[in-house]
Amino acid sequence: MDNYRRTDNAKRIVITGIGMVTPLGTGKDEFSRRIFAGDSAVSSIQSFDTSAFASHLGAEIPNFQPRDFISVKNIRRMDRISQLTTAAARLALEDAGLAVTPDNRDRIGILLGTSFGATDVTVQFAETLMKDGPGFVNPILVPNTVMNAPAGHASIELGFRGVNTTVTHFAVSAETAIAYAVSEIRRGAADYMLTGGVDILSKFYYEALNRFSAFSPRDGKIEACRPFDIDRNGAVAGEGCGILCIESWESAMSRGHQHYCEIRGFGQGSSPTIPTGWPDDAAGVSKTIERALLNAGVGAREIGAISAAANGGVILDRIETAAYTEVFEGRKLRPLITSLKGALGESFSGGGMRCCALALSLDKGMLPPTVGLLKPMAALNFLHKQTEKTEINNALLAGISFGGTYVYLVLGSCPVYGE
Repeated sequence: MDNYRRTDNAKRIVITGIGMVTPLGTGKDEFSRRIFAGDSAVSSIQSFDTSAFASHLGAEIPNFQPRDFISVKNIRRMDRISQLTTAAARLALEDAGLAVTPDNRDRIGILLGTSFGATDVTVQFAETLMKDGPGFVNPILVPNTVMNAPAGHASIELGFRGVNTTVTHFAVSAETAIAYAVSEIRRGAADYMLTGGVDILSKFYYEALNRFSAFSPRDGKIEACRPFDIDRNGAVAGEGCGILCIESWESAMSRGHQHYCEIRGFGQGSSPTIPTGWPDDAAGVSKTIERALLNAGVGAREIGAISAAANGGVILDRIETAAYTEVFEGRKLRPLITSLKGALGESFSGGGMRCCALALSLDKGMLPPTVGLLKPMAALNFLHKQTEKTEINNALLAGISFGGTYVYLVLGSCPVYGE
């Protein structure tokens, strides 16, 4: 645990830019309006036929126009997941007021999380290869089958040349990427980092997870996403990209650019289980939260809100509930808990979108409700009826994955410059 203790000279890292392409809209303004209104993007999937599956719902991105964000020269080389990433990265840079120049381009990097990558392109590549042979494969497909293609395309289009890394870490890929991006700035490898996560809905991805009974309805009852609900019966699929621009407090202050909040620390952990399974108890989650709090220099009593990982999964939601019951036991006023996955679905790299949303919550002083939660499964402070206006000093972003992998981030508000 001592290795997670925050040192006095650790750089303070702040979020100065937010870029989003989500089922609730493109750009932080449209997303913010809809998420705080309690809207949900979950509906019947339109982009492919689901008649052969038990599940039919999903949260798809509507009306995305890549030409609004990407040059014609580069757009034809990009697959869909790369287009989403590049658009969100451009929006994050613009929001941060950061122009890429010859003087700074080697100090701007990207650290992206993706759980499944371009499953649509990979299937197209494999089908052509097996049916017609390698000579018939479109050469443009080949580089887009690798997991680091989205980050690579974003750097080419936007012109930065710093750290360029992609993390694939089950359902905590985005949270892991953000934690590592913080470390890159703290160790001096970059001045600015674009970080977050991206994943897309495709027929192959949807069918594979249906075969694992990952999606609602697992019990043959009504299909819906109900995080933390007694009647939950599985997740609903989603997609999207959320990118943050982060830098040191000193850097943002010298540029005169305001920030949304501070990333105060993070913790990582695991529990022994099979790759697609879940542990027997919540001990690993609780320990990871303790590490994150220690790294941030924040006590459990100082946490005012939690953006949860709960997605309506029978076991995930139970483990997460047990961890919060243990960590915050004895508190007269427990933190407000919300899950955005009832509104955004489960994209497995949605931690990028959820971190953007939590940064907006800290900045605006309001927390969105858990869409789909009607009958809470435990006596915790779940926010499920409406958005609540509340000043939040410190909040947790939860990352919990099958395979017993966990990442927690601690975000905190901090005064504007000059105060």
